[in-house]
Amino acid sequence: MKKWKTTLVALLAVFALTSCGNNKANDSSNNEASNKSSETEKSSDNSEKAFEGKTLTLAGLDGGYGTKGWKKVIANFEKKTGAKVEAKFEKNIHEVIRPEIQAGNAPDVIYNNIGQESGLTETMIKEKMLMDISDVLDKKVPGEDKTVGEKIIPGFTDTAVTNPYGDGKTYLAPLFYSPTGLWYNKAMFKDGGGKYELPKTMDEFLALGEEAKKDKISLFTYPTTGYFDTFSFAMFYNIGGNELFDKLMNYDAKAWENEATPYFETVGKILEYLNPNTVAQANNESFTQNQLQVMKNEALFMPNGTWVVEEMKDAKGVADGFEWGFMPLPSMKDGERYAYSWFEQIFVTQTAKEPELAKEFLAYLYSDEAAKAFIENGGAVQPINDVENMITDENQKLFYSIYGDDVKAALGGWAAAPAVEGVDMSKELFDAINSVANKDKSVKDWQKDVVSAAQKISEAVKAEK
Repeated sequence: MKKWKTTLVALLAVFALTSCGNNKANDSSNNEASNKSSETEKSSDNSEKAFEGKTLTLAGLDGGYGTKGWKKVIANFEKKTGAKVEAKFEKNIHEVIRPEIQAGNAPDVIYNNIGQESGLTETMIKEKMLMDISDVLDKKVPGEDKTVGEKIIPGFTDTAVTNPYGDGKTYLAPLFYSPTGLWYNKAMFKDGGGKYELPKTMDEFLALGEEAKKDKISLFTYPTTGYFDTFSFAMFYNIGGNELFDKLMNYDAKAWENEATPYFETVGKILEYLNPNTVAQANNESFTQNQLQVMKNEALFMPNGTWVVEEMKDAKGVADGFEWGFMPLPSMKDGERYAYSWFEQIFVTQTAKEPELAKEFLAYLYSDEAAKAFIENGGAVQPINDVENMITDENQKLFYSIYGDDVKAALGGWAAAPAVEGVDMSKELFDAINSVANKDKSVKDWQKDVVSAAQKISEAVKAEK
């Protein structure tokens, strides 16, 4: 089952019209900006001189990747710059640093994701306590020729999570990430010695459903309807890009009624090729039986995340020659394909005592040296181009090689909204898929219910403002 306690959500997209930023930066003259730029270049090229003897304070969540990678990265950074990093990592880091923040003594840098139960990062965003770090994207990665922006996979710094105010500025840097997509048995396809062609378009995908049916194999299965979140989010991008995605995530009822129609119709068509045993097993107790359908060649594809390999490593009854394959959703237009990724964040506080050192540290996190240290000491992977070439584990390499020239990252999630009694957008959108699959609900009625839920939530958001 999914490893994340909560769905990564773009919780503060509601504040998209809020004006924010570093007023000093906004008021700077061209001359000051030029001087600052020169200082930035200098700090990257001559970091030993610029930061010798200075101290950076860092606080972070001790999560699933542990702290071994952080310790290695910090040691390398200290050696490279001559600076000292005072770091503390705790599973309850929000409790540890909240008093410091309230006292006006927040750490320079904080690694704590949006979507944590504590809501610490969300609160800090709401209170304008994060520094504009847009200039970090233009910094040279210490010891390398490329800038941070050139190294980060396109799309990761253009989301409602990294840019929570909609002002074109970046306040949270994307850190470790994990892609999701469609999983299959390589041995069933020509790249693994099988008979089928991997589909790149949705038309090819549905045509494959007809072909596989003749062989008494289902095109599709899903563990539970909850796994349609990343599947659907990628499809929204596929249909209308980031613009449509933002509308839908902000409960735009008209967008759900009109622009999102291809989504509902396409999912309805895919469900025509669903394994007949899927719905009966689509629950928290039996979901692995649906995953096993792919491993037994009873279904060709399922939506899932990188955790499935470890989760199913001891599965019984697996087909001879089985080998995991992983691909993005087939394209619906313009040849573009998307794979949804969960990602974590790190940021600089507005009260940072060493802001330039903090930005240098963030820039260093995207170096090959840092990326390798994280991969080799905990398995955390940075969202940087060609990162798969640094990975030695073959399964892990498979996960992170999904992005390419025609495959983009889909990122973000539901905007924050007040609770509306009897309305749950995720349930209306995803849970109803079981009913559609069983023919208990039509595709049109499914869409109508989603539109109604979006309208109610949208009205609640407006009333709260």
